[in-house]
This record gives sequence, C-alpha cells and structure tokens, in this order.
Amino acid sequence: MSLVPAIAAHDLSFTYAAERTVLSSLSLMVAPGEIVVITGASGAGKTTLLTLCGALRSMQAGELRILGRDMRALSASEQRSLRSSIGFIFQSHHLIDALTARQNVIMGLLGSRAPEEASPLALAALTSLRLGHRADAMPEHLSGGERQRVAVARALVRKPGLILADEPTASLDELSANAVKEALSDAARVDCSAILLVTHDSRLFEVADRVLCLNNGKLKCVRPWDA
Repeated sequence: MSLVPAIAAHDLSFTYAAERTVLSSLSLMVAPGEIVVITGASGAGKTTLLTLCGALRSMQAGELRILGRDMRALSASEQRSLRSSIGFIFQSHHLIDALTARQNVIMGLLGSRAPEEASPLALAALTSLRLGHRADAMPEHLSGGERQRVAVARALVRKPGLILADEPTASLDELSANAVKEALSDAARVDCSAILLVTHDSRLFEVADRVLCLNNGKLKCVRPWDA
C-alpha cells in the first residue's frame, strides 16, 4: 500500500462571490484504503470540498495534494489526467441512454484497457453490484436503483486510487444501498482505494473508518468519538 495520502488538505479555504465562506482553514487527510464520510447541513460546503478534491473546481487558498499531486501546480491538461485516476459517483447517474449497462461501465475503462479486456471487467463490476444479469439491458429498462448501481460500477471498474461520492445512496432502497456499501467496502479493503463520501444517509456510516461533520467551514470528527 502507498504511504502517500490520497487526500492531503491544509488550511483549505473557499468563499463564494457573495462573500459566503464555506471552507475555512480546513484540514483533511485520507489514506489509501480508508473510507471517510462527511456529513453536515445543506449548503455547508460538502460538495465544494468534493469538487476541489476532484479537480473539478479551482482552488482559492490553502494547500491540497491529491494522489501526491499539488493541485496548485497542475495545468489544465494535468488536471484532466489526474481526474482519470479518480472514480466519481454522483447522486444523478449520468448514464448514456444509447448504451447498455455493460457498455456504460466499459466507458470507465476507455484508454486504460484493451477492448477484449474491458467487457469481462465491466461484467465483473456489474456482478459485484448484483447486476450481472442486467448487463445487456438499456438504461430505460432499468429501475432507478439499478441505474445508480451501473454508475457506481462505472466509477469502480478502473480500481481508481481515489473515489469521490456525492450522496450515492440517497434515493436507493435497502437492497441497492447494501450492494453499493459492499462494493465501496471492497474497493477500499481489496483495491486500497481511498474513498471520500458526502452523504446524509446514515446507512453508509457502517462502512466508514471516520465520520466527519462539516460546520462553519471546518471538519469535526463525530465517529470514532475518541479521534
């Protein structure tokens, strides 16, 4: 396992144009193989933090290293390259309607695997999320929970060094949520992916190494209590 933190933030601050500060000298370390959940009120800055860590938003102040890369020093092309090492899971699945479930997952492997390798890897990822039997279904024939699990499979199939998830189980039933929890836990424990989850869903707390609350621009540990 790499000793380099997947996320290393120090004195990270972010203020919107209306002078609303959502991150204030925030510090956070996430190690490879660790699952960290961030919770907090709507508008607290959870998604802002996630998009900064995913190189989807420009930094304003502080220090941030993602997978060992200094975010302040990266060019636009280097940021795009870094994003290929990150698995993104959003509350909205963003599947391509013209592609089957398997083909959507294969999209997560573009540029990293030969075509003959991509299909079995995609099927394995779907099977891990209890969707192997739906591999050739079109998104319009999948339930909302199934579509979200396809999106999770697409994010995990590359075995990224870092997984960033924004409310990945918010609208899922118990069966789908459990499948997602198991897949995320396996990604951390087996593949040593670092996982940062933003959620209000307490079901995800069960797989977390730490649960942090974002309030007034700073993170406070709420579990484990003695951290």
